[in-house]
Amino acid sequence: MATSMQRPMMKSSLPRPAMAKVMGRRALVVKAAKDKTIVIGLAADSGCGKSTFMRRMTGIFGGTPKPPMGGNPDSNTLISDMTTVICLDDYHCMDRFGRKDAGVTALAPEAQNFELMYQQVKALKEGKPVDKPIYNHVSGLLDSPETIQSPPILVIEGLHPFYDSRVAALLDFKIYLDISDDIKFAWKVQRDMAERGHSLDSIKKSIEARKPDFDAYIDPQKMDADFIIQVLPTQLVPDTEGKYLRVRLIQKENSKLYDPVYLFDEGSSITWIPCGRKLTCSFPGIKMAYGPDTWNGQEVSVLEMDGQFDKLEELIYVESHMSNTSAKFYGEITQQMLKNSGFPGSNNGTGLFQTIVGLKVREVYERILKKELTTA
Repeated sequence: MATSMQRPMMKSSLPRPAMAKVMGRRALVVKAAKDKTIVIGLAADSGCGKSTFMRRMTGIFGGTPKPPMGGNPDSNTLISDMTTVICLDDYHCMDRFGRKDAGVTALAPEAQNFELMYQQVKALKEGKPVDKPIYNHVSGLLDSPETIQSPPILVIEGLHPFYDSRVAALLDFKIYLDISDDIKFAWKVQRDMAERGHSLDSIKKSIEARKPDFDAYIDPQKMDADFIIQVLPTQLVPDTEGKYLRVRLIQKENSKLYDPVYLFDEGSSITWIPCGRKLTCSFPGIKMAYGPDTWNGQEVSVLEMDGQFDKLEELIYVESHMSNTSAKFYGEITQQMLKNSGFPGSNNGTGLFQTIVGLKVREVYERILKKELTTA
């Protein structure tokens, strides 16, 4: 296994309030010239937290993700200092009404233009601009194309980033968000009713109609992922509302581009209930676990958090017991979590593991280009 690029872990002698002030003054400053474009793939079903993950990840590289300036206000593309995020819904070859007439869902392969997807991702990876289509989620129509320049880091996110073998071969790092059915339904209702104006009945019908295609075309892609964030109902207490989450970070072993995160002792099987005096947790508390495992015949290591915590600044206690996090200084994970404290999942394993995977993207970038992004 490759040696970690992480600096040796040191515990600060500063009191926690003083450490919080130090952490608050430190910010990542990106100093990198234009090199080859690194391509990241993020696969998940609709309503599974892709947008929140993107905001966490792109924030690590600096800047605030925004749509292309002066372009379509309904653009799905987000551009920041080093990253461009493309939504693969833009490669639908049928609009919402065409899919209805044809009797297919947005998940069906025949509803995608994989040829154009491949050609444009390839062009962007080669440093060339493209005129990318736009799928309008409000109207359900295909809008006029927008010009996208090649960025240092291109993220393609959506339903099918690993489905077409040609597109998958262009990806340097693959991530899959694996959300259980119960949790997915709760999240999709919250998003589609609040943000897209859909009714509860229409959401239920959409989920039922999509399920066969999800099982056939979307879910199998997780076999190809390097990292999987799996979100499940808690095992701590009975919970029919999905209030508490059990989150697992499944990491493929033996990669040359990253080192898997571990808790306490690499390769050991560990269960840990953090000290209640150092990490404030309301009932039912928090339970963590780590250990080696197999995933569809592949060697993996799994880091798990079940439950939620109350005070984000105390997360540094958990962070101090993890290694190979790809953080560049003591407390960087906690700093990132505090910066994004208003995002969903900021008090449980979803936010924590999304942040860690974002740091792993940075590690992949550095190892491919053989250069380090510095902090100030």
